[in-house]
Amino acid sequence: MRLVLDTNVLLGALMSPASPSAGILALWRDRKVAVLIAAGQIDQIARVTRYPRIRARLHPALAGRLVSRLRDVAIVVETLPTVDRSPDPDGNYLLALAEAGAAQFLVTGDKPLLGLKRHKSTRIVKPAAQLESLKEGNE
Repeated sequence: MRLVLDTNVLLGALMSPASPSAGILALWRDRKVAVLIAAGQIDQIARVTRYPRIRARLHPALAGRLVSRLRDVAIVVETLPTVDRSPDPDGNYLLALAEAGAAQFLVTGDKPLLGLKRHKSTRIVKPAAQLESLKEGNE
């Protein structure tokens, strides 16, 4: 299964190890799902984890390991189409990533994106719903 994980999901997984986001990240580490990412999102994660309010909640080494793992293990999608569909323009790159990478799911906590429910063949879901679906598929 191919997933796009919003930056808020990735950071939430690091900040809250018992969260659904962390459960999804664990399945990725165990190679039960594939995560699609764009170079711009990796750069965004590296930048955001240096913000003082994030550093106060997240150890820099943990953030660095995530960035390294994403570079080494995630499927990096190089060319993204132009998408202008998200109510929040910052969400368009995630829709483009999902489209270009043929993701089955875009996992996000972003309400404007969740309101779309779907982009082409990609379903847009909350982390808890995605984790539940993955657990049901593994039993």
